[in-house]
Amino acid sequence: MSTPPLAGAGMPPGAFSGAQAQAAREVNTASLCRIGQETVQDIVFRTMEIFQLLRNMQLPNGVTYHTATYQDRLAKLQEHLRQLSILFRKLRLVYDKCNENCAGLDPVPIEQLIPYVEEDGSKHDDRGAASQLRFASEERREIMEVNKKLKQKNQQLKQIMDQLRNLIWDINAMLAMRN
Repeated sequence: MSTPPLAGAGMPPGAFSGAQAQAAREVNTASLCRIGQETVQDIVFRTMEIFQLLRNMQLPNGVTYHTATYQDRLAKLQEHLRQLSILFRKLRLVYDKCNENCAGLDPVPIEQLIPYVEEDGSKHDDRGAASQLRFASEERREIMEVNKKLKQKNQQLKQIMDQLRNLIWDINAMLAMRN
């Protein structure tokens, strides 16, 4: 288990007190990933603050500028940059620890992570995939045949409806002529 850097290495004394407390007890990979996600969010937030500070700073274009204001903004900017470097170090520690925890794991193919129900309950193999493919192609061919027959029946029904419509038209025309 790697230990976080000491406070004397350019970090404030209390910067990693929470991380050291977490390192004292065993943390799982999922909680490390959550800590990493929160750290990335902090990095993004700090970076946005840095850009906001830089956008609000005036360029030295010969205009008299208050040195106190300049020094204050410069100190804020340096503090944000220092905190940003601390967050990147923390992210590196979390990344290394996650890699260390996952080093012994065998990579699992993505296909095995998808749950499915088999009819015979046997393990998925290539023969099963081939038979499923064959079954799917037969089923598709049957559906195409049924669709073809359905279109033929629809055409026949349309012809019968047209004939009935013409017959009714003729009957109505005869009745109208009789009256």
